[in-house]
Amino acid sequence: MRIGLVVYGDLDTRSGGYVYDSELVDHLRQTGDEVELFSLPEVGYGRSLAHNAGRSLRRRLRAADLDVLLQDELCHPSLVWTNRRLNLDVPVVALVHHLRSVERRRAWQNDFYRGLEQQYLRSVDGYVFNSETTRETVAALTDPDPGVVAYPAGDRFGRTLTPDEIRDRARERPLRIVALGNVTPRKGLHTLIEGLERIRADWQLSVVGDDETNPAYTRFLRQRIETLGVAGSVTLTGRLPDDELADVLARSHLLAMPSTYEGFGIAYLEGMAFGLPAVATTSGGAAELVSDRVNGLLVDPDDASALTDAVAPLCRNRERLVAMSLAALERYHAHPTWAETTEVVRGFLRTLSPNDRGRSTDSRDFEG
Repeated sequence: MRIGLVVYGDLDTRSGGYVYDSELVDHLRQTGDEVELFSLPEVGYGRSLAHNAGRSLRRRLRAADLDVLLQDELCHPSLVWTNRRLNLDVPVVALVHHLRSVERRRAWQNDFYRGLEQQYLRSVDGYVFNSETTRETVAALTDPDPGVVAYPAGDRFGRTLTPDEIRDRARERPLRIVALGNVTPRKGLHTLIEGLERIRADWQLSVVGDDETNPAYTRFLRQRIETLGVAGSVTLTGRLPDDELADVLARSHLLAMPSTYEGFGIAYLEGMAFGLPAVATTSGGAAELVSDRVNGLLVDPDDASALTDAVAPLCRNRERLVAMSLAALERYHAHPTWAETTEVVRGFLRTLSPNDRGRSTDSRDFEG
């Protein structure tokens, strides 16, 4: 197949959605498909709406001779009205990581975003969802079929730990925690640090992710770290190359990302490859992966006290830490790989391509 993919910026951005897009593109190409990227400039939500008035993207897409066009749903402000004027004779499929309108913000803002996302979602021919939770949020706005749930994978580092290595690591002190993700309010890092500060045991936290995405929040977070007196226990590393990030994960005991919302949370799964129980929240799709008190801990968003109560016992009870770590590793091994996820997406796209119409496109036909 010849597949187009519309994204903002470039695929080297290492947030969860871009990791998904990048891995999908790499594996589609490895299986012999041609993938052409159509990159749109990141100019902010309001200015992105102006892209709909332009003709350049429409001309490029019409000239590309595609079999199917994928669009990252994050680009919906640039495409919400463009799609209605595309007049392509190939299916247009939205790749949905999570809807902007389910994030926490003022009600009137989400009402505005919800209206635009609903228009966008009704302008496409099919959907790829990263979780059942994401599928349900789309179903609240429009018919989610034809669509398929294709879970993200966690095997991009190409390495993992053995059970014996995990047991040996658990004996080391202090408790080493890693937070993986861009430094933005949605990731709940202020809640994490406030919760850890209350623990009466030694701990270390490494925050790995782009700290330039939201400079104002990064400044606030650094000030909060100083105010709480935990500067000696918290390190903001910024982005790291994959090999260095893998080393950090291998050394850590716990991955904590108490986000106010995640459509799925690739970072949790990537941590589980190294036997890291995940501290996640009850909001969003994390519970599809994280089983509370089994392979991780689920807390309410913005509840620092709950986070303290969840993490503090692991500082002392290393047998429990080992049990949860081994359960996390087992959950990782039971999860699809990127190659398997790509085949789910590829099989679904083939049912929509002109040469394969007539085959079933019910999402349940493709779920493992």
